[in-house]
Amino acid sequence: MEVGFLGLGIMGKAMAINLLRNGFMVTVWNRTLSKCDELVEEGASVGETPAAVVKKCKYTVAMLSDPKAALSVVFDKDGVLDQICEGKGYIDMSTVDADTSSKISEAITKKGGRFLEAPVSGSKKPAEDGQLIILAAGEKAIYDEVIPAFDVLGKKSFFLGEVGNGARMKLVVNMVMGSMMNALSEGLTLADKSGLSQQTLLDVMDLGAIANPMFRLKGPAMIKGSYPPAFPLKHQQKDMRLALALGDENAVSMPIAAASNEAFKKARSLGLGDLDFSAVHEVFKCAGGSNEA
Repeated sequence: MEVGFLGLGIMGKAMAINLLRNGFMVTVWNRTLSKCDELVEEGASVGETPAAVVKKCKYTVAMLSDPKAALSVVFDKDGVLDQICEGKGYIDMSTVDADTSSKISEAITKKGGRFLEAPVSGSKKPAEDGQLIILAAGEKAIYDEVIPAFDVLGKKSFFLGEVGNGARMKLVVNMVMGSMMNALSEGLTLADKSGLSQQTLLDVMDLGAIANPMFRLKGPAMIKGSYPPAFPLKHQQKDMRLALALGDENAVSMPIAAASNEAFKKARSLGLGDLDFSAVHEVFKCAGGSNEA
């Protein structure tokens, strides 16, 4: 199977490499074309524009940073719409809101193309290991056709029905995740200010009902103040904002998510946006002081 791949950030790069290493022919594009060089070493071809990738490939995957980027790649000059046509499929795996996904879907299908949204749950390590969770919605037939690629990229794929449901599910998941990260940050800071061992707190939680892989993975690095970006904080804040907009749309009260969003915004104002989303911990450390040496 030949697949086009648009967007080689932290996630997209790992995903495209997985496809290459599992026998897929892959043509890649990135706004900064030099980011394609490593993929070329793995056997990828390069398209000079999104349109060139779509022209060459039956299926084109996009993994972009936010709604603005997702729309730009489709609608701008030399974008996806320039070459999408009957028989070609477009799979957008970016995390966007349902309205953005619907707008892209309508434009693709109007030109005769086929559309599937398929945002993923997971960050850098799951992307590298092919252990993402894929939340697809749209045309069931194209979902069935690209399952071989999804099986390489993820450990489980869900088909959620009409376009928009994948986007909504991803936002709900990331809203919960962001709120949990704020709770962990508060807990670590409170333990420290109370004269308790933060590592012991992690050990206690890991043995109880609230044990989870995120606390286990992120907690020790947070204690050290180390935040290598597996999922950049600026993207987490974007997802919180979009989730809150979904809450507004459905008249759902979300005070915990709203407070968590404010903490992520504060972290961005402190220049932490390009660090891992666990760097929100620094907001609470700054507010509460620290007993660390």
